[in-house]
Amino acid sequence: MKMPRLRIATYNLQKCVGLDMRRRPDRSLQVINSLGADIVVLQEVDKRLPPRPAALPHDLVERDGWKILPFGAPGGSLGWHGNAMLVRADLSVLHTQHLDLPGLEPRGAILAEMKTRLGPLRVVGVHLGLVRRYRLLQIKAVLRHVARRPAMPLILAGDFNEWGNRAAIDSAARGVSFALTPPSYPAPRPLARLDRIAHSATLATVATGTLRERPAHIASDHLPVWADLEQSQ
Repeated sequence: MKMPRLRIATYNLQKCVGLDMRRRPDRSLQVINSLGADIVVLQEVDKRLPPRPAALPHDLVERDGWKILPFGAPGGSLGWHGNAMLVRADLSVLHTQHLDLPGLEPRGAILAEMKTRLGPLRVVGVHLGLVRRYRLLQIKAVLRHVARRPAMPLILAGDFNEWGNRAAIDSAARGVSFALTPPSYPAPRPLARLDRIAHSATLATVATGTLRERPAHIASDHLPVWADLEQSQ
């Protein structure tokens, strides 16, 4: 019997401004739709200046059948500290919340618990800081918070801003393991694995990839990254 499978993706939209310097939310959404994902964790979904309106408009997203999880202000931003999460209609959302993270620059994370074909699942979306010391503190803060929640399989996904050796974030991210996803930055010639997906031992990665087809090569300076997950045996 074929095991149920779920696809999660992470994508830094760069405020929907492509490498051609054009703000094209329709192009960004075309890339998102092409991923074939059940859950998409997004970064830099809002414009920079207060009140930080959504760079990716709500009505455009909902028209294509996505549910926008409620992390942002109604009619305003799409997410929290630029982080957002889209899910397909067949997923039942049980709980959502946002987290403030430590560091010199304002950073946050988003958390959603939902019923999926893999069973109950907790997904945390992050966009970590530029300084490694604070990145490690931010990962630990997320995992401390998760430890206080009811036990549930965990996925941690987003832009980790980690250019170097994986050992440091592996050490900080106790209880999850990182899928071997391809490099995603910069989009024209990916060299760095800035965008990553990690999960608890109750889940198994069966496939990973980036979307490099047009217009993903130009829609952002990051490529979207995806992973197909199953329950571990």
